[in-house]
Amino acid sequence: MKAYAGTAAEMEPVRTAEPGFAPGRRYLYAVIRAQDALPACAGIDNLGIHKIEEGDIAAVASTVPSARIRPERRHLAAHQEVLKQLLLLAATPMPMTFGTISDSPRAVRQFLAKNRRAFLRQLDRVAGKVEMGLRVTWEVPNIFEYFVHVHPDLREVRDRLLAATRPANQDDRIELGQMFARLLEEDRERLTGKVERAVATACFESKPNKCRTEREVMNLACLVARDRQEDFAAAVFQAAQLFDNDFAFDYNGPWAPHNFVDVEVEL
Repeated sequence: MKAYAGTAAEMEPVRTAEPGFAPGRRYLYAVIRAQDALPACAGIDNLGIHKIEEGDIAAVASTVPSARIRPERRHLAAHQEVLKQLLLLAATPMPMTFGTISDSPRAVRQFLAKNRRAFLRQLDRVAGKVEMGLRVTWEVPNIFEYFVHVHPDLREVRDRLLAATRPANQDDRIELGQMFARLLEEDRERLTGKVERAVATACFESKPNKCRTEREVMNLACLVARDRQEDFAAAVFQAAQLFDNDFAFDYNGPWAPHNFVDVEVEL
């Protein structure tokens, strides 16, 4: 995710408490419009969340005892739960990067004031929308053997090496591995385009994320209207009909729009 507010060291270390707030560091979850309601939920370390407002925008925050939060499962889960509960309300939050901490409520307000226009543009962009994830994988016993089967040129190189009178040397193995890697990326790019075209009518835009495993064909983030989530699911089903049983489709969400927030903040 590209949206971030920086760490405590990057933000202006003003330690004076704002009226109505206890002094001390604040952990930031999201930016919302000042008039948006807050859910009744707790954040990291089970501490209640609150808004720190600056004009027509606000940061969703909670107190935090230290200048750094470790990315432990319980902390990540608490961060995501706040975003999930915000998303259940009418407004779409602009999520902040995990671990964003400010020295004081006043520092948060100064940060919001400096970046007000950028934040408002992003809030306008994602208003009424959610992020849906779409993951497609190759469901085959052996991904290399599958590619040997569907790519005759790769099979020819493999068979030539196996038929050689001498054992394959390092250069031979590098050649075969590079060819497989190139075909893997080419197929991913081609198939991703095929799926993106199939779901385009049900989402505003889509972004491919980096594949995490060799078997992963694509990991798409899709920006979808709140009231069109069923249309998106139907589009995914239709896209899956274009593929055979060697492929598995899995979609998830809704999520806060992490992949569609792109802010160059002024610190």
